[in-house]
Amino acid sequence: MTFEVGIMTFGEVTADPVSGRLPSPRQRVRDTIEQARLADQVGLDVFGVGEHHRSDFVGSAPTILLAAAAEATERIRLTSSVTVLSSEDPVRVWEQFATLDLLSAGRAEIIAGRGSYTESFPLFGYDLADYADLFREKLDLLLKIRAQNPLTWSGTFRPALTDADIAPRADGDGIPIWIGVGGSPASAISTGRLGLPMALALLTGPITQHQQTVELYRAAAEQAGHAAEDLPISINTHGYVARTDRAARDTMYPYFAQGMADNNHQRGHGVRIPRIAFDGQAGPRAGLLVGSPQEVVDKLLTYHELYGVRRAIIQMGFGGMPQRDHLKAIELLGTEVAPAVRREVARRERSAA
Repeated sequence: MTFEVGIMTFGEVTADPVSGRLPSPRQRVRDTIEQARLADQVGLDVFGVGEHHRSDFVGSAPTILLAAAAEATERIRLTSSVTVLSSEDPVRVWEQFATLDLLSAGRAEIIAGRGSYTESFPLFGYDLADYADLFREKLDLLLKIRAQNPLTWSGTFRPALTDADIAPRADGDGIPIWIGVGGSPASAISTGRLGLPMALALLTGPITQHQQTVELYRAAAEQAGHAAEDLPISINTHGYVARTDRAARDTMYPYFAQGMADNNHQRGHGVRIPRIAFDGQAGPRAGLLVGSPQEVVDKLLTYHELYGVRRAIIQMGFGGMPQRDHLKAIELLGTEVAPAVRREVARRERSAA
């Protein structure tokens, strides 16, 4: 199995901390499609768009952005990162992603999550007190829609379905559905029991932070009768690539710090990250994927050794980084980092066989 490397974006509309310029939503939308196009051209494997329902993001309708990206690309897989399933209608989620799958000739994926940004719950009339129950029920429905059609189903939060014809169907065998997990042991266990791929998010903290999460996931999968070694795990984190470690950190820091302050989960409660703290998070023992191509290769290989991950999706440009800098990093990630990681993982696996 090839190691996959991709990128994701939230499409933040954030004032540039250097120039003070605020990009227009139109520009951020066009930037997003240009990023997808370049990622495809330089050989990256995955392009993701996160779902947010606030005016400082342009990703309230990720499937529309991904559909535009499908027309601008040829090979790269297209995923949500994440779909806030708890506040969505699973029938509509399926219809949208199945349409994307047809449009892209089978390249659509879904990363479903509970949502760390919770503005969609009151917006669509859901009670945050039902946070966990909503996700469980809606994931059950989404998986059943993928598995069969027509479908009869009943639950608590949605009207029942009776012999419902839910169309279109996917282009091929089905749409991959990953579960986004931020480190919750219960989430990892439930994902393992279902035998679903797990997309681990690591914002800041030690690189070893998710070891117990992965152990619980694999143990739950085995106990449920799934072949845990066949279930893919991805790591999703922030990062940036430049020619040197210093250049990568100097370029990323002001925008990452601005994004953490302005685009925080709870608007108005952002935190200012000192440069010394950022540099610590960019070091070899912490999670951020920041540095020269070789340093990012080394850290991706460390993630592979620690967790057995088969995919990494990097959020570059968070906090409104200028497009020219973002594109430079995408090019380095695709032309230098990804090929080196794939070669080394393949070599190690041949040696272990």
